[in-house]
Amino acid sequence: MRLFCALLLAAFLPVSALAQENQSIPSDSSTPQLLNAATTTSPAPAAPVVTDTPPAPAQQQPQPQTQGDQPLSFHIGGADFTPGGFLDFTSIFRTTNVGTLGTTFFNIPFNNTTQGNLTESRFTAQNSRISLKVHDKFGKNDVTAYYELDFLGNDAANAVVTTNSHTLRQRLYWADVRRGKWEILGGQSWGLLMPNRVGISPMTSDVFYSLDEDFNYQAGLTWTRAPEFRVVYHPSDHWAFAVAADNPDQFGGQGEITYPFAFSSQLATQIDSAAGGTATPNLHPDFIFKSAYDTDFSGKHFHAEVAGLLSGFKITDKVGSDFLKHSKEGGGASYAVNYEFLKGIRFVNNGFYSDGGGRYIFGMGPDLVVLPNTAGTDVNIELVDSVSGVAGFEAQVTPKNMFYTYYGGAYYQRNYAPDTTAGATPGSYVGFGGPGSATSNNRSIQEPSAGWIRTFWKSPQHGSLLFISQAAYVTRSPWSVATGAPKNAHLTMVWLDLRYIVP
Repeated sequence: MRLFCALLLAAFLPVSALAQENQSIPSDSSTPQLLNAATTTSPAPAAPVVTDTPPAPAQQQPQPQTQGDQPLSFHIGGADFTPGGFLDFTSIFRTTNVGTLGTTFFNIPFNNTTQGNLTESRFTAQNSRISLKVHDKFGKNDVTAYYELDFLGNDAANAVVTTNSHTLRQRLYWADVRRGKWEILGGQSWGLLMPNRVGISPMTSDVFYSLDEDFNYQAGLTWTRAPEFRVVYHPSDHWAFAVAADNPDQFGGQGEITYPFAFSSQLATQIDSAAGGTATPNLHPDFIFKSAYDTDFSGKHFHAEVAGLLSGFKITDKVGSDFLKHSKEGGGASYAVNYEFLKGIRFVNNGFYSDGGGRYIFGMGPDLVVLPNTAGTDVNIELVDSVSGVAGFEAQVTPKNMFYTYYGGAYYQRNYAPDTTAGATPGSYVGFGGPGSATSNNRSIQEPSAGWIRTFWKSPQHGSLLFISQAAYVTRSPWSVATGAPKNAHLTMVWLDLRYIVP
């Protein structure tokens, strides 16, 4: 453990410097303790204690750890450093060859293709995770800095041949300052639109990303990890209100939309097709608003929230010698409920509807399309409606056995028009989901999943050892398929994982 802490300290000196200069937010002592949370070793989804009172100041002198201390931490000056994370050994089996570790739900191969007739089997340790939380108090300010990494970055093409030298990847890196009832966060965080399990906390163990072992979680889940500036107001122990500005990305799907022929070369670089969003122009940040309510009913925790999204889009096209500019506002709304209605058994449900928010559903469909006018002399932005949701149960049936099941799905509405621009093939369509469109133009994607998490042992001093399993069935149905072709693509997959959570 000393070596592990020393390595983390060396890697996170910038975070420690920030903590000593500024110092932290509410601690995650109110975190619901879920088995696959990266920052916890407890197996039970205990009801959190919600409070708007900042935590007590950290001890100014190093204190000896006792057997009951959890999690383990060390002190530098007045700052409290808490390392965390886990080591994973994961086995993945799928009945069709998706070709990735995390499931690309939007790209399941059809069974009339070669990839659709190949199974795949993989072992990996890439989901192993490292985190560091630094907490201190500076006057009336409570400051937390948090850093979280895994090894699911962009690997070299030959990484799995011999060395398996996988790339370290930044997941989260943020600082949060709380003073009285106000809280400010800046950095790369779970997006505010993502469902919470408790309050409006940015901690990994306080957001809902399912208990699935799949590295891409659950189809239908609304989520991002994005650069964000967030302001939260806590008027009472039960209520929290927040507004955030997130990094925008006008998203055209994974290359799914078709542009008007005469304007294609102009538009292709203006809308992100998952090939490099840093070149994409954006009208303004995405603005997200959320309110959350938490309470206990007879010792059983209840969380509910609603959120709204405002996003903007813009393009420019050249007609003759003139540059014509077009812009449009989009938006969406979401809700989430997380309720322990019986001891140890939780009901979870969240949903999202948007006009131009497809990016937030794991980028499984586009935000927008560009359609020509009747004369084919200019184009306009049109938004794509999308709906998604997840519902399920999580049951801690014994102290060492957790079972869960979810059903999730997403739907993207078609938006297309005849291509009337010069040079277009007669009778062709542009946009998303039109007649004859590619099978990547998905109408719906659905996934039921279920799993079992077994705790072999856990110790405040020595961590926890878990066995995690997940089985799932995924289907995707495009808007258009050729005569005689399969109407949908589908697969069955099984995930098995041995996880050691560091103390």
